[in-house]
Amino acid sequence: MHEISLRAEEVFHIGSWPVTNALLLAIVSLLVLLSLGLAIKRKINLIPGKIQSIFELLLEQILKFMDSVLGDRRLSEKYLPLIATIFLFIMTSNWLGLFPFVGPVGLNLEHDGEHSFIPLFRAPASDLNFTIALAVISLISINLLGIFAIGFKNHFSKFFNTHKPFPVISFVGLLEFLSEFVKIVSFSFRLFGNVFAGEVLLLIVGFLVPYLVPLPFLFLEVFVGFIQAFIFSMLTLVFVAMAVKHEAH
Repeated sequence: MHEISLRAEEVFHIGSWPVTNALLLAIVSLLVLLSLGLAIKRKINLIPGKIQSIFELLLEQILKFMDSVLGDRRLSEKYLPLIATIFLFIMTSNWLGLFPFVGPVGLNLEHDGEHSFIPLFRAPASDLNFTIALAVISLISINLLGIFAIGFKNHFSKFFNTHKPFPVISFVGLLEFLSEFVKIVSFSFRLFGNVFAGEVLLLIVGFLVPYLVPLPFLFLEVFVGFIQAFIFSMLTLVFVAMAVKHEAH
């Protein structure tokens, strides 16, 4: 069993920029989604077949769920690309991290006379840098969408009293402002903790009791990968709904 590392291992460098095994699998996830998207786009027909009908039915149910949060089909269709992209990217990267080639396939490197094994791929969400980056992107998107929907002044009135000549920060506004940074911690550590714990669990169980025993844990991690993607995307949706509505302020 190779050493369990809390941080993603560096596989190679592009100039001074290190490329980690978590980043490599994240790139693979992007390429998989891009390939599937292009393949599906080519097969879309005006008269849908069975598979296209299933996907259209699934999409309609997703939009109905978003309607229950946003309260408007127009808003649901507008923000669907952001929410769906976050969900599909996290779920795909989580599931690819469970494939057999993730972990056993790697490089034997020598450093200071010591040999070490570095896995070529690693679940992206098991790297805290990945989850923090996703959380920051989500938070920036939420605030930008809020500004575009109701204007800069109305959006930031929940932090600052913009109706006075000199904006005043209230105690509640200060708490709201701090909560924006707390969201980054909540988003990132929830996703990181669950995926990293699952990766460690599968590695230890597979080493101690190989073959059939790890299968129930593997199916559990497939479910966890889906649930964590769902939670991350739905929290983003809820915060977007709060940001784009005047009533939320």
